[in-house]
Amino acid sequence: MLRHLAIATAIALGSVVIAAPAFAQSASSAQPSDAATPEAVVQEITHQMDTQIADQKAQLQNNKTKLVSLINQIFKPHFDTDWASILVLGMHAREATPDQRSRFAKAFYSSLTNRYAEGLLSYSKGSVKVLPFNGELNDKYTVVKTLVTTDDKKQIAVNYVFHKTANGEWMAYDVIIEGISYITNYRNQVDAEIKKEGLDKLILDLETQGDKALQQMDQENKGNGAK
Repeated sequence: MLRHLAIATAIALGSVVIAAPAFAQSASSAQPSDAATPEAVVQEITHQMDTQIADQKAQLQNNKTKLVSLINQIFKPHFDTDWASILVLGMHAREATPDQRSRFAKAFYSSLTNRYAEGLLSYSKGSVKVLPFNGELNDKYTVVKTLVTTDDKKQIAVNYVFHKTANGEWMAYDVIIEGISYITNYRNQVDAEIKKEGLDKLILDLETQGDKALQQMDQENKGNGAK
């Protein structure tokens, strides 16, 4: 089951593994249309995965730089990294300086990108089904549900949480895998690390060690009973 979750995470976290904070983007670099609904955004992400990643597995297998670049091209315009980073920092966001928040966002999501990028190569065409959206759109919390089918036919629920930004765009800020919010999961781990080492030390570890620091953080928190 852990392998299945890892694959689902790698696929889903394309919307989370962004290498630079959203507030650093210029208006001209954001591609989604104001009229694009959350469901349409997820459909487009899935289509891009089919045409740009699934079709290039062989070439990307030994070219991680290109793989990470493709991930950013596909998902960066659709994810509100600024807001997600604040949610991951939780109560510590209020105490952090703007520079700390910016550095944390870039280092944390760069680490996630490098950690999960190769897992996307396990993705096969047609393995993500976007379920029809029911209900009314909520500007602060709208969920698009998908089913990820792994190579051994296991189905995993992967839901994307969207909100509408100040400029009217629908952007994702969380991914919920089998009922587990990635924001909540990493907020707990980041909170533990900050209480133990401090925010500056955590940022420095992420900047210098990248995904290795993230893996160490995961291992330590699992040892303490965290999911």
